[in-house]
Amino acid sequence: MKKLFIHLKGYVKEVILSPAFKMLEALLELIVPLIIANLIDNGIQKSNKGYVLTMCLILVALGAVGLLFSVTAQYYAAKASCGFASKIRHSLFSHIQSFSYTELDELGTSTLITRMTADTNQVQTGLNLTLRLLLRSPFVVFGAMIMAFTIDFSSALSFAAVIPALSLVVFGIMLISMPLYKKVQASVDKISLSTRENITGARVIRAFCLEENELRDFTEKNKALTKMQKFVGRISALMNPLTYILINFAIIALIYTGAIQVESGALTQGQVIALYNYMAQILVELVKLANLIISITKALASAGRIQSVLDKESSMSFGDKEFCGLNDGGIEFKDVNLAYRGAGDSSLSKISFSVRKGETVGIIGGTGAGKTSLINLIPRFYDATEGEVAINGINIKEYTKESIRERIAVVPQHAVLFSGTLRDNMKWGNKNASDEDIKRALSIAQADTVVADKGGLDATVEAGGRNFSGGQRQRLTIARALVKNPDILILDDSASALDYATDARLRSAIASLDSKLTVFIVSQRASSVMHADKIIVM
Repeated sequence: MKKLFIHLKGYVKEVILSPAFKMLEALLELIVPLIIANLIDNGIQKSNKGYVLTMCLILVALGAVGLLFSVTAQYYAAKASCGFASKIRHSLFSHIQSFSYTELDELGTSTLITRMTADTNQVQTGLNLTLRLLLRSPFVVFGAMIMAFTIDFSSALSFAAVIPALSLVVFGIMLISMPLYKKVQASVDKISLSTRENITGARVIRAFCLEENELRDFTEKNKALTKMQKFVGRISALMNPLTYILINFAIIALIYTGAIQVESGALTQGQVIALYNYMAQILVELVKLANLIISITKALASAGRIQSVLDKESSMSFGDKEFCGLNDGGIEFKDVNLAYRGAGDSSLSKISFSVRKGETVGIIGGTGAGKTSLINLIPRFYDATEGEVAINGINIKEYTKESIRERIAVVPQHAVLFSGTLRDNMKWGNKNASDEDIKRALSIAQADTVVADKGGLDATVEAGGRNFSGGQRQRLTIARALVKNPDILILDDSASALDYATDARLRSAIASLDSKLTVFIVSQRASSVMHADKIIVM
């Protein structure tokens, strides 16, 4: 939890002031029953209208001041909890960016999204309630008990008896429900994964008419989650009735003993009402405390899940050498093996080849042959489990991450555009690129007509580029890579949606570039790689 608490560093003032103002409000609340007792005994019973009016004005003043304290406490609690959650999201997002593909594959996208959204919101709510109620509720409970003893010792014994019983109920339910809430959050991950798969694969599902199957599968997972939530909900729901039963029994005992003492003259009516009010305060605060503990339990479960991500370190470390561009040393694979974590066998075995600067390398093979696995080793998305990948005669692991990836442009199989404008997307690799640079890259990628048809570089791109066809997205992502002006360009089956003529023009335009660009073309088309300087058959 230490990695989470450090995010409160900038909110020390709010963390102190929020409970402090709540304690002041609670102190005023403890004074109210005494004022009511005096109002009854010295005002109403003696028909002293002036005294009654004075006491009523004091009660109104206490209410107004208490409201001011409460609002101030809520402001500081909200400021601290929102800022805390914002920092956690930023830290979590930043930490996820440091992961290699291995950690991303292991954790899964749906889990990471859930932890950045639902889990972080749960932690935010838990902190907000903790700052406002964690000290206030126990303070009111024990303060009311102490005030009751100052009024009458024998009547207040019921307070001393009921509080331990209530504590046993509250903490017993908390200990039972905490591990169950962790299981609930794990089930939420499964629902998120199912939802994400259905949204991203909606067209495939419809093409195979599997909507009913997917609906049935989702319904089963949803029912399992609902069943688990109901189970833990029933346990948590026991808290309120059990606390009410105990408190009401204590109130019955209090009223019974109080009536006898009023009859005997040992207590006044006002004092009995004050004792009753203190008992009611204890009831209200313990119910709040019970609900707070449930919220804290959920928050702690979510915090543990967030912490597990922050504790996971990237399996990839980088050196301190700067990669300033490809020289005559070229790229060399030396007996490279690659086995994915958890896989039963190696995806690549004993791969050795070399590529000189300016060469075009074609990589061809059947589905699952390891083409993408091979080219993912060049920008270090994965690390070779055996052997070595060298650039300019130096092991790629000795370069800094920024320098190696700044000089390599990868166009993945799945073409992705981001929401914004075409100009924004084109500048991802080079923020200083001019419109001329972008237009030149678009022309090489055979995407200039696409941009013209959409109305220019300021045309809107929807999330995922869904307002473009598959072929248009592929050409635009190739243009985006070219704007980066890389030394090494990797096209991972990125022309699969293009017709043969467009594909040929694209390859011809890339080959005619003045700069000696080293190109890796992954394809299942023989025509796409047949003019390459080297061809690797997987």
